[in-house]
Amino acid sequence: MSMIFFACVVRVRDGLPLSASTDFHFNRDFLECRKRLKALSSVLAQYPSRGTAKGRDLTIHFLSSGDIACMAICSSNYSTVMAFCFLEELQWEFAASYDTTSINLASRPYAFLEFDNVIQKVKCHFNRASSSQMRANWEKMQEELKFQPPVQLKLEDTELMNGVTNGGHAEVHVEVAPTYRMQRVTPLGILSLVLNIMCGALNLIRGVHLAEYSFQEDHEGLGNVIAFFLPFIACVFQCYLYLFYSSARKTKTFVLFFSVCVCNIYLYGLRNLWQIAFHVGVASLSSHQILTRQLMEKQPDCGV
Repeated sequence: MSMIFFACVVRVRDGLPLSASTDFHFNRDFLECRKRLKALSSVLAQYPSRGTAKGRDLTIHFLSSGDIACMAICSSNYSTVMAFCFLEELQWEFAASYDTTSINLASRPYAFLEFDNVIQKVKCHFNRASSSQMRANWEKMQEELKFQPPVQLKLEDTELMNGVTNGGHAEVHVEVAPTYRMQRVTPLGILSLVLNIMCGALNLIRGVHLAEYSFQEDHEGLGNVIAFFLPFIACVFQCYLYLFYSSARKTKTFVLFFSVCVCNIYLYGLRNLWQIAFHVGVASLSSHQILTRQLMEKQPDCGV
């Protein structure tokens, strides 16, 4: 039967269980999987933010972000995309209910017992829902998993984890990075990227040609060479800021725009007013697109 059997929220740094769904399954395979989930939860900090530990009949999925991780035991034929939609929903619900301070101060298992009802409610909803009923969330998660697939583990490998955490240290690649989802790229955003690439290419070509001449004959023209290369670098970074999330985006955007404006004013004489207006206009459009493309807000789920 395709379903979610169990779910819990744990603290990433030490695997302390904070809340869990009500457990009505007592068969041997499930109880063994619960032990392996507990072992895995104690070493989540050593893994990327998404992961799947597959077994013959049962599979463990986990999604970590910041201080917490959401984990689930599902039947092996349960959709991986649906499982991560479920975990993301739990993560949003928990983050909306509790702050970082209360999570860090928790000193006993299942300190957030009242959240058990929320887990149970979301779990029942996902066990009843189909992918067609949650099409928007399903498609977004499917696309996200293509670009950032979960790390694949074997359920049997988790048997070794208790020995690692209790008896010694293992060299494991550590990735600590919350996942940020940006809003979709708009047609105007694509236009700004194309124009930015064109301006960057023009600056690079003019800069290279001027550099060849300056190094051979006119050493005083080095300032103009720099004034062409700086906007080229600014164009590259503007494209990056539009496509990917970065901290202090607003500050970086204004610095890049200011550098493009100053360099083009400096180049007056080598460029006419129309050319300068074109480069500054493209930089303005790119800056506007960077600042208006924000992190994606959580979509309300159907009925949960």
